[in-house]
Amino acid sequence: MEEILTIYIDMLDIFEVKGENAEAVMINFTGNCKSKYFNGNILPGGVDTQKEYYPQNRTLSARYMLEGVDDEGKPCRIFIENEATCNSRGKVDHTVPKIITDSKSLFWMQESYLKGIIEPKGEGCIIHIFKED
Repeated sequence: MEEILTIYIDMLDIFEVKGENAEAVMINFTGNCKSKYFNGNILPGGVDTQKEYYPQNRTLSARYMLEGVDDEGKPCRIFIENEATCNSRGKVDHTVPKIITDSKSLFWMQESYLKGIIEPKGEGCIIHIFKED
């Protein structure tokens, strides 16, 4: 596996609601990406939505868009939808990212099987996105 994107996330706001049989959390965030393929910043509107319908495991779905430059130095945008389900211990083993980009040199990311790992970091996290062979 090759790490293709490293995204540094900083949380902005957390909103939550708890009902009798379910709960939901929305986390607004910002951040940036540094990698050999893309460097740029998360545009306003990044959000991680977490839902849990008791007794099922919590699901996470983060959606955000980055603007920056690709590996050819050309301006581009990348949209990422990153989904996961917590395991029985309440932790995420890995995420399943999906990518849309207007970069010709990064188009391969749209057609690749990708896997993400979440690393805690202070008031946020680091998302490591890998391309599976």
